Amino acid sequence: MKDLLPTPAVASSDTRIPIYDHPSDLITEKYTPLLGTPSSSSPPSSRRSLTFWLILYFGFNLGLTLYNKGVLIHFPFPYTLTALHALCGTFGSLVLLRNGTFVPAQLTAADNLALVAFSVLYTINIAVSNVSLHLVTVPFHQVVRAATPIFIILLSIFLFGTRSSNHKMLSLVPVIAGVGFATYGDYSYTRSGLVLTILGTVLAAIKTIYTSILQSTPSPTSPQPRVNFIVPPRLQLHPLDLLMRMAPLAFIQCVFLAYLTGESSRVHAWSLVQMTPIKAALLGVNGLIAFGLNIVSFTANRAAGPLSMTVAANVKQVLSVFCAVILFKLTITPTNALGIVLTITGGMWYAAVEYQEKRGRWRK
Repeated sequence: MKDLLPTPAVASSDTRIPIYDHPSDLITEKYTPLLGTPSSSSPPSSRRSLTFWLILYFGFNLGLTLYNKGVLIHFPFPYTLTALHALCGTFGSLVLLRNGTFVPAQLTAADNLALVAFSVLYTINIAVSNVSLHLVTVPFHQVVRAATPIFIILLSIFLFGTRSSNHKMLSLVPVIAGVGFATYGDYSYTRSGLVLTILGTVLAAIKTIYTSILQSTPSPTSPQPRVNFIVPPRLQLHPLDLLMRMAPLAFIQCVFLAYLTGESSRVHAWSLVQMTPIKAALLGVNGLIAFGLNIVSFTANRAAGPLSMTVAANVKQVLSVFCAVILFKLTITPTNALGIVLTITGGMWYAAVEYQEKRGRWRK
């Protein structure tokens, strides 16, 4: 669940999360209450708070990637692991709802139907990510996922007819070249792992666009989809509200997939022989980290802004690769290392260009 989901300094219960009408626009913002309001009149404390939440986000993100890989080595049941993440997201969001952290939106039957359809994408995205992580190494997985901006640009053209600037397109050259170099030679992945990892990256890009649309405010200036029935409506959903609605559906769907593929029977057999209180506790902690990442990522996004978050995510990808090399005793060639550097550099360049364009400093 790390791809979906939500102060710094505690004050009133009115932290504001910016929600945009389109993934690449900052035209209209809708602010929603969360856990507290950062004060702009106290720069030192704000800087300390910003650093704290960025470090916390960085730690959760890196930790969950490596933790998932470690868990899947000893608990090779990706659908069950995804169901666990969804279950933790369900209970966690319900607890926050009960505490008054957010107010659920009033939706029509058509809106709920759109959310059910989105939940299928939400579930498949998480499941494919976990399945592919089981079939490939962490470096390969992270490098391919770093190519997400390529698919976001292509999908934006296909869904809305919006084209990116030359600056953005140029920044993707090292990303494409880097993925090629990084996946060259023996890189410990299967053919099915390669296909699923690329599919997971495409699904992550679709989910990023759709999630932004579901949380955005309807506006005459919003880009209109070319085909309405494949794009969800703009529902102004709070991020935690969206998680609360998606997580139970994802849990049900993952349990069904586990049963359909025979994974549930294998989990039962594994539990009878290998399950211990310590292993059960480790699985529970994994689910809590997944839910914690959802909360921390939204809070850090409010405090840090898009560029800092994207740079932190790219730095996390680099450290994921090197930590995986050490922890899982992997080897990479100089060509693979060059590919990793090119891909991450291109991703950071893309983030910088996007930030400058949002601020209107470069022509689009």
